[in-house]
Order: sequence, then structure tokens, then C-alpha cells
Amino acid sequence: MISLAIVLFITTKFQAQNQIIPLWKTIPDEIKAVDYKEKENSADGKVQSTSQVSIPTLSIFLPKEIKPNQTAVIILPGGGYTHLAIDKEGTKVALWLNSLGITAFVLKYRLPNDLIMKNKNIGPLQDAQEAVRYVRSNAAKWNLDVSKIGIMGFSAGGHLASTLSTHYNDKIYNSDSKISARPDFSLLIYPVISMQNDITHKGSQISLLGNNPSQELLDSFSNEKKVTAQTPPAFLVHATDDNAVLPENSINYYLALKKNGIAAELHLYENGGHGFGLGVKDTSKFWTKQCEDWLKAKNFL
Repeated sequence: MISLAIVLFITTKFQAQNQIIPLWKTIPDEIKAVDYKEKENSADGKVQSTSQVSIPTLSIFLPKEIKPNQTAVIILPGGGYTHLAIDKEGTKVALWLNSLGITAFVLKYRLPNDLIMKNKNIGPLQDAQEAVRYVRSNAAKWNLDVSKIGIMGFSAGGHLASTLSTHYNDKIYNSDSKISARPDFSLLIYPVISMQNDITHKGSQISLLGNNPSQELLDSFSNEKKVTAQTPPAFLVHATDDNAVLPENSINYYLALKKNGIAAELHLYENGGHGFGLGVKDTSKFWTKQCEDWLKAKNFL
């Protein structure tokens, strides 16, 4: 009986630490598509990636081994707006943030598709705005500081994170909430930033904006063009040899931040390619320590 009680306690504690909650009571601009089902790709009993997301959720990761420091980060995995690398750029990142005392939230955001949303251009952004509002409005529940809620995005998730950072005031769904959707900082890891044809990631551009987007639409979602003095501070990471998402994405966003007097730090590594997650090889493997140092310098740790 004692061993069973211990098992039940550990199981209950684990479940409490990693709660998954629906983001919306009513998903805005939703189109019901009965045959449109989420598809998970698993290995070794763990979900590695997921596609055809139509019901967004927040997975909550609370620090267990270290005292929480009242900072929160909402994580947006990448995947070209066609799938979400939910393990490498979600769960694993959340556990790393937990080790720093940060409360982490992995957002499984809707992937743009005309079958399930009235305007696929803004579907992911609706989810990102709501995620910040949800975390901020429930800050007391997790003992969070409402002025220390950040956003973190990888690859196409970095595009969504930078879109949120520059479009947080856009009125894209009906809400009575007075809570701000502005992140207090952004962590952008090999991000897609621009939708301009010369440097964008073409797959992300097509998935989000369609095959023949207008120049107005391209400009609207080229976030280097939307930086203002109110854009949140940013920490950016990219590899020079990234041939999937060119480093000019991060460079141009950094320069726009600098021009507007926004605190920013850019780490441009010689090697690392694309999709290195928390860092696996070459110089890019050190970015997590440099990110930790930046968060400390900005008083988020």
C-alpha cells in the first residue's frame, strides 16, 4: 500500500506539473471540418511533432527542482506553419526554462488552413495573443509577475513570436479583455522574420499567406518593417550557414530594433545550420548559456 501511495503521489504531482488546458472557450472564426483531424508523429512513445492542429492548447510546465522566479515564457515551436516540432522546440525547451526557475507554457497553435479558419493569415496570431492574455490574467495562480511574461519562437514559431511582438495591438478577434497581449521580451531562435521574397522561408510564406500574396500582405507580415519604439526587447540566435531560413531575417530585425532604440542582442554563429534546438553541434551549442546571461542582465532571472 505504501509503494502504491508513493506512485499515486508522484503521478499526481507529475500531472499537476504538466497540465494541458484548452486555449479558447470558443475558437474565433472557426470553420468546422469533421474530417480534419490532428496528426501526431511519435517515436519511443513520445510525440515528436504534430500537424493539422485545429484545437489550440497550452501545456503548463512549472519548475520543480528550483524556486520559481516569477518569469514566464510562452514557447512557439517551429515547423514551417505546416507542423509543430513539439518535442525538440517545445517540451525540451520548457524543461530547460524550468531549470532556470522560469514557468514555461508550450502553445500548440493552430496551423493556417482555409478548411478550419475564415482567415488563415491571422489564425496563429489570434492564438498567440490569447495565450499572452491568458497567462497574464492568471498570473496570480502561478505566482508570476505580469511584467515578466515573454514569448519564445523557433523558426516559423519565431515568425509568430515576432508577429506577436509587432502586432500585439491588432484587433483580430472579439474580446472584452482589457489585458495586454504585448510580450515583455522575445527570444527568437533561427526565426523566420520576413515575408519578402528575397529572404523569406518560402514554405512558411505559402502556408501562412497563400501562393500569390499581395505586396501589402507581404509587408504586413514582414516584421522587420513593423518594429516601433514599443516593440519588446529581443534576444536573437542564428547560424551563418542556415540555408533554410537565411540569417538576414534575424539581422534585419536586429537592425530595426536598434534603429528604434529597443534593447536587443544578436548571436550570429558561424556554424549550426537550421533547427538546432537547444544546441547540438558547432558554435550554436552555446546559445542557451548566452540566453541565460541576457535574461539575467534584463532582470528576468
